[in-house]
Amino acid sequence: MFNIAPDELQKKEAIDTAAEIYQQPAVWRELITSLSEQERETKRFLNSISKKHHHIRVLLTGAGTSAFIGDTLLPVLRRENTGNIQFEAVPTTDIVSNPADYLQKDVPTIMVSFARSGNSPESVAAVSLGKKLVNQFYQIVITCNKAGQLAENTVNDQSAITILMPDKAHDKGFAMTSSFTCMLITTYKLFTANEMDETIISNAEKLLESISEKIENVLDYDFERIVYLGSGLLGQLSHEAALKMLELCAGKVTAVHESSLGFRHGPKSILNHKSMVVVFMSQDSYTRKYDMDILRELAEDDSGMKVIALTEREDTEVSALSDWTVPVNAGDKNLSKDFYLALLYVIFAQAFALNKSLQLGVTPDNPSPDGRVNRVVQGVKIYDYQ
Repeated sequence: MFNIAPDELQKKEAIDTAAEIYQQPAVWRELITSLSEQERETKRFLNSISKKHHHIRVLLTGAGTSAFIGDTLLPVLRRENTGNIQFEAVPTTDIVSNPADYLQKDVPTIMVSFARSGNSPESVAAVSLGKKLVNQFYQIVITCNKAGQLAENTVNDQSAITILMPDKAHDKGFAMTSSFTCMLITTYKLFTANEMDETIISNAEKLLESISEKIENVLDYDFERIVYLGSGLLGQLSHEAALKMLELCAGKVTAVHESSLGFRHGPKSILNHKSMVVVFMSQDSYTRKYDMDILRELAEDDSGMKVIALTEREDTEVSALSDWTVPVNAGDKNLSKDFYLALLYVIFAQAFALNKSLQLGVTPDNPSPDGRVNRVVQGVKIYDYQ
């Protein structure tokens, strides 16, 4: 995997993270089969709620990477869902600290909880607050752990349903990788009429086989700061991409994110000769104009920083403006939706973070052995809400 022998990955405490990044195409296939088997039950559940209420609020929620699932999905669900649904994305960490700001008593609400373990204190508390403060409250738990508290709490609850990810998506490594993409795909299929095309999966396989050499070339540049940029849902995805670098490198690389347009409004100050900028290029013809503009501006920057551009296909202008280009579509069929690109772009970000972590001598499977940061968050105290 990634041109590194399994015994070497084991020795460097990277075997779980590497395997979980590399397994994603296979796990996606397993997931699609599983979702088809659960489809009748999930449709029945959603239809029963839709018949009861003229207007429904869907709250996409989680903590950390799980929160970024909702952030990334929000633009595309608002655009592609044709039902009587108002989508919002709010982290459980915000709901728990400020429930009155986010939970509306008289608005029928479906809380969609994203959870790898299902045991994060904030995730469990957010559901408890929803039940307490919202008159007509429903929940969908999308999780990798059938034994987690969130999943167990839905048993025999007619107003709740749990959708389980394949067992392999329950990442053993510190960072969420295959769990993130599986929960993205699940929610997209749940709330839109679109299917996961086999083209996406085959492109993911090809990308995983081809990116190692490109990443090795990039890592010849000694960067200490990285910025991920994108527009729309790809701008939201940039948050997750930056977090992967920050987590897996144990904070040794300063990693930030911003929208392509927003970068000029102050955050651009981060650039110096030790900076790397990664631009997630949109496939939307209108949106792409703004991504191209920031790419042109970065090409003229004299700070000494470097640029990587991820794009659907090889593009001569993009290649001329960037130091490295990563086209993610090796097939004949065009990938017209940015959501599909997001699944491929994040694979690059995961693999890039893994390899940078190894270069820095960090142990990716447990980058914080001192316990400062934990796989399942610790140290959270939940207070009673009156």
